[in-house]
Amino acid sequence: MDKSAGEDDLVKTMESFSDADFKRTILSALRLLVVITVVAAPLVWWKMGWQSAVLLLVGALISGSGLFEWLRLMTAVMVRMDGGGKAKPMGLILFGFFLRLGLTVVLLYVSLKILNGSVYALAAGLALGVFALTIEGLRLMKAWTV
Repeated sequence: MDKSAGEDDLVKTMESFSDADFKRTILSALRLLVVITVVAAPLVWWKMGWQSAVLLLVGALISGSGLFEWLRLMTAVMVRMDGGGKAKPMGLILFGFFLRLGLTVVLLYVSLKILNGSVYALAAGLALGVFALTIEGLRLMKAWTV
């Protein structure tokens, strides 16, 4: 069976799962989230209107920012646990994490208050991050078992 160049880079065992693999997985999930959003937003606009498309974008933005914040938080924790590199101050990272949570609440409230679009589009945008991570998790499982 032929393997593409990308499959050779995938993790084969859980023990060999490194910080770089974690970063690559999250960044791949973010890339997939962006691609799905770029494809879905015009379809939602066409079917449900521009307000629903904007709500989908808001949900995807919140979901993507959550993935990115998780990447920052876990990278800082892993650097501290490994003790190899210079760790960023955890207080600053936690401040950014809680600031993002607060901005998420404000963004959700404002977008629901101002836009009269479909709440389902917002929920779909929020779920895109989980969907993208699930796809990346399935890719990792395939790499471990094949």
